[in-house]
Amino acid sequence: MKRSEINRAISEAIIFTQELNFSLPPFAFWTPDGWKAKTSEYDEIKDTMLGWDVTDFGYSDFVSYGFVAFTIRNGSITNDKYKKPYAEKIIISQENQITPFHFHSSKMEDIINRGGGNLMIQLYNSTEEGEFSKCPVMVSVDGRNYEVPSGEIIRLKPGESISLQQKLYHKFWAEQGHGSILLGEVSTLNDDNTDNRFYEQSPRFTLIEENEPAQYLLCNQY
Repeated sequence: MKRSEINRAISEAIIFTQELNFSLPPFAFWTPDGWKAKTSEYDEIKDTMLGWDVTDFGYSDFVSYGFVAFTIRNGSITNDKYKKPYAEKIIISQENQITPFHFHSSKMEDIINRGGGNLMIQLYNSTEEGEFSKCPVMVSVDGRNYEVPSGEIIRLKPGESISLQQKLYHKFWAEQGHGSILLGEVSTLNDDNTDNRFYEQSPRFTLIEENEPAQYLLCNQY
């Protein structure tokens, strides 16, 4: 991705969260120069990769693939200094912008539609070989537990949520004609360096073409 795309995506994400009355923490607005003045008191932000995350998953087509996320809180699987066993982030998915099929081996998560349009999420169990299983998928949607066929697409309106177990393939996007969505993610510890298994090989963090100065640092760039 070009740095200009990332800058624009974050600026639009800030406006979107404000429109939905979702308040971001102060470090969401720190510039690269602002970071230089921060002491070791703020190491937790860096060490647990809090903050902005913009990716196109290596497709070089951010309109069609990718998201903007902001990790609000997280612990660490490698550093006992940070005791939180949980994580929270928000994800902004634009209309028809796909987050491709992936699962997490360690993380269990709830995905919540916090506002905007409708979330469409497609589900497959994984085989031991990492392929799509033909077995039905057990889902939990706002306390309702039921089976759906393999490959089922579930629609979540604002306020609705789904729980995703480990090794459950999921792909999601904002339904066409209903606008972008603000997603919440509440989970066990989040490790985006090691705990994402994409069905089609994709980098979790995108390469950046530095065509203009960064307005904000990404969580993997501190």
